[in-house]
Amino acid sequence: MIDTIIQMFSYPFMVRAVIVGTFIALASSLLGVSLVLKRFSMIGDGLSHVGFGTLALATALNAAPLTVSIPIVVIAAFFLLRITENSKIKGDAAIALISTGSLAIGVMIVSKTTGLNTDVCNYLFGSILGISKWDANLSIALCITIIITFVLFYNRIFSITFDEPFSQATGTNSKFVNMLIAMLTALIIVLGMRIMGALLISSLIVFPSLTSMRLCKRYKAVIINSAIISVACLWIGMFISYYFDTPSGASIVICNIIVFFVYWLISCIKGNILHEK
Repeated sequence: MIDTIIQMFSYPFMVRAVIVGTFIALASSLLGVSLVLKRFSMIGDGLSHVGFGTLALATALNAAPLTVSIPIVVIAAFFLLRITENSKIKGDAAIALISTGSLAIGVMIVSKTTGLNTDVCNYLFGSILGISKWDANLSIALCITIIITFVLFYNRIFSITFDEPFSQATGTNSKFVNMLIAMLTALIIVLGMRIMGALLISSLIVFPSLTSMRLCKRYKAVIINSAIISVACLWIGMFISYYFDTPSGASIVICNIIVFFVYWLISCIKGNILHEK
């Protein structure tokens, strides 16, 4: 196994994928806790479909994928949050409308331009080969920005996550913080699509948080444990992807599913022991 790991890291594209993936996993795990607790997790799924549409557009225009995708997905995040808060259309219905519409537009663009080629499959299911040096540098810089922003606004994010009316009463601009969370989520969705794929990237946000909540009860403990799970599952998933030649996104998600069931089993055993006492 050690020889395989050494061989794996002898390829520059694997080194880039692991480094970028680590930053993406860390950033997404931080945002995931608040998104799950605020029941905004489906926004990530909706934005991933918007991201696929923008990546298809960038491919058709022969433009840099991240340059095209980031501003459009960020705007979509603001629009989606506004709809879920103020529109007569319910949040889940609004997400369904935008996600399916964006996916349909992306498929239509692809079918009329490049066709369902390897690049499109990589956008849907993820590929460790799809990260260029420029994408890697931009992704790392944006992930660091996301992590720093989360740390700086930690108290406000914590406040609106658990009691938004109280946080408003104490002077917190909840609309701004919600928009900030939506913008950071949009960024991490676009960055993670190259590794996880449009159909699986939301799982990188949701699974570590849900897993941590099986055992951890304090907000900070959930965040720390979620970050550890997210990064560990990404590393193991990357190794599985390289060793068995499987899609990177699916490999990472399967690792998250296994860890979730392990945590769930431990929580059930722990609960039974406490109940007997």
